[in-house]
Amino acid sequence: MDSNPPVDDKLASLKTLTTVIYALYALSLFSGVTAIVAIVLNYIKKDDVRGTWLESHFTWQIRTFWWCLVWGVAGWITFIILIGWIVWGVAFVWFVYRIAKGWLNLNDGKPMPI
Repeated sequence: MDSNPPVDDKLASLKTLTTVIYALYALSLFSGVTAIVAIVLNYIKKDDVRGTWLESHFTWQIRTFWWCLVWGVAGWITFIILIGWIVWGVAFVWFVYRIAKGWLNLNDGKPMPI
């Protein structure tokens, strides 16, 4: 008996995982630690999605994490001159957009434009 799951089952499982990762990123708006869990999962499972339409979602999620971190730090650095509030606000809206857009495309079975 073959111990490897059929391709459809594996892809369905990876789609579920991708959904969980989007949820973890969304929850990070309330508790930042879930974003750390999400990015770790992205990197652990990245090889598993390589060559599938889900690879674009992982790339989207990873880029979202790192760019938000960059803008979060930039906002923190410029906080003292009040520009940080604007940077954080824009980063927040951008983050929400990226998670919503990615999650909706995932739900529709569409890859992300990279």
